[in-house]
Amino acid sequence: MERSQLIKEGAISLGVYLLFILITLLVPVLGTFTLLLLPVPFLLFTNRHGLRTAIFLALFSLAVLFIITGPFALPLILSTAAGGIVTGELLRRKKHAFGALLGGSLAFIAAILINYIGSIVLLGINPVGEIQNVLRESVAASEDMLGFMGPQNEEAFEAAYQFITHLGYIAPVMFVMFGAGYAFIVQWISSLWMRKKSGYITERFPPFREWSFPKSFIWYYLLTFILIFTDPEEGTALFIATANLMPLLEAVMIIQGFAFIFFFFHKKGRSVAFPIIIMIISFLLPLLLTVVRILGIIDLGFDLRKRMNSQK
Repeated sequence: MERSQLIKEGAISLGVYLLFILITLLVPVLGTFTLLLLPVPFLLFTNRHGLRTAIFLALFSLAVLFIITGPFALPLILSTAAGGIVTGELLRRKKHAFGALLGGSLAFIAAILINYIGSIVLLGINPVGEIQNVLRESVAASEDMLGFMGPQNEEAFEAAYQFITHLGYIAPVMFVMFGAGYAFIVQWISSLWMRKKSGYITERFPPFREWSFPKSFIWYYLLTFILIFTDPEEGTALFIATANLMPLLEAVMIIQGFAFIFFFFHKKGRSVAFPIIIMIISFLLPLLLTVVRILGIIDLGFDLRKRMNSQK
C-alpha cells in the first residue's frame, strides 16, 4: 500500500510539474507565476519521501522532459529541481527555516552558475552579454527617436549606457540575489500548503519584526563603503568586488530597516497595515528607501530593538 501511495504521489508531482512547465513556456502572463511554482512539487515530494526517492523522480522527470523539450530539459530540471529537493530535505530533517533557506539559496545559485558556464562553454553564448546587447539596442533606438529633443537627453543616455556596461561587473551579485529571492518565494509558497496538509514537516520563518542579521554585517558594509571612496579603477578586482558587495550589503541594511519598522509598530500596538504601506511607498520613492537603509544601519549598529525592549 505504501509503495502504491508513493507511485501515486510521484505521478501527481510529475504531472503538476509538467503542467507548470507547459504554462510557463506557452502562457506569457500566467507563466510568470508558474515559474515561481516549478520547484514546489519537488520540495513537497522530498519533504514526504526523502532525498533518494526525490532524486529518482527528478531523473524520471528529466527523461520525460527530454522527450518534450530535447536538450533544454537538463538546464530546466537543474534550475528548478535542485533548490526544491535541497530545501525539502532540510525541512524534512527539521532544520531551522533560515537554514533550509540557506541550503535552497546555495542550490539555486549553483544551478544558475552551472547553466551560465554551460551556456558559454557549450553554446558559446554569454547570457549576460546578450542581455547587454538587447539593452544597448533598445537605448540606441530610443536615442534615435528622442535625439531631436535636444542635448539635455545626452546625459541620460550616457548614464544608461554606463549602467548597461556595469551589468557585466555585477552579474555575480545578481545571481546571488535572484537565487536567494527565488529560494525564499518557493519555500514560503510551499510552507503555506504544508501547514494545511498532514504528513509534511515544516519550520516557519519567525515574524518579520524579529529578523536581524549578524552585527558583523555592519563592519562589512563600512569597509566596502570606505573602499568605494578609494575610487578603484574600473575593471580591477577591487572594483568588481566593491561593485558586487555594495548592492548586496545595501539590500541587507534595507531588510534590517524594514524589520525594525515592523517591530516599532508592533511595539506601539499599531496595525501591521502601517509598516506595509510604508514598505510599498518606500519602493516608489528612492529617497525614503535611503532613510530605511540608514535606519537599518542604526538598528544593526546600536541594537535599537534590544534597547526598546529593555525600556519599561
